[in-house]
Amino acid sequence: MDLGITGKRALVCASSKGLGLGCAEALAEAGVDLVMNARGAEALEASAADIRTRFGVDVVTVAADVTTAAGQAAVLEAAQGVDILVNNAGGPPPGMWSDWDRDDFIAALDANMLTPIALIKGLVPAMMDRGWGRVVNITSQSVKAPIAVLGLSNAARTGLTGYIAGTSRQVAGSGVTINNLLPGIHATDRAVSLDTGVTKAKGITMEEAKAERCATIPAGRYGTREEFGAACAFLCSKHAGFIVGQNILLDGGGTNATI
Repeated sequence: MDLGITGKRALVCASSKGLGLGCAEALAEAGVDLVMNARGAEALEASAADIRTRFGVDVVTVAADVTTAAGQAAVLEAAQGVDILVNNAGGPPPGMWSDWDRDDFIAALDANMLTPIALIKGLVPAMMDRGWGRVVNITSQSVKAPIAVLGLSNAARTGLTGYIAGTSRQVAGSGVTINNLLPGIHATDRAVSLDTGVTKAKGITMEEAKAERCATIPAGRYGTREEFGAACAFLCSKHAGFIVGQNILLDGGGTNATI
């Protein structure tokens, strides 16, 4: 399918690996030039070089922590004029409700709610002026069905979801769509981190922890970055102009809900 976005330009945050990289690869395959951001310069440059070689698109890299004011300023300077924004940041650590204090919640809100809002405010007005734009926020299945040990993520990402619900409907008339992708477990470093926590808590191997988690997923496996990226690219395409303010699960059926 021709996504109709060849020659567009996108900012993809946290895109040196994992789901962000999957989105960057899928957009590049569709002919989109990229601004790629991540904290680690070495991994970022390696991923950018690979994308340039495979897809022949222009790639600008910004090695910065986008959750900080300085990082946001650097990314926004490089990304002025982009047509597409993919917001992404690693989730806060797991734990129990009694583990976290105010500083923990502020850090989670900064990373997973306030940072994407800042980038939206910095880039969407120009999209509206041009009459076309796409924003995709990578959140979590936990905004549909909370995960007990991910209370920080539950809180911050649900806050972003509420903000997007209203904002997306205010900008849609200017040709800009904003939607959220809600991943379940994918084969990324995040899955390794969560499975490692299970091994420590239960005294089991990584293989056993993964098998235990896969048994809770109707698809019987973890997702891949490639299929996640393909969904992101579709939401950024010319075909998705009537999809507004939606929360789309990519979780292998793991969230048990009728709607």
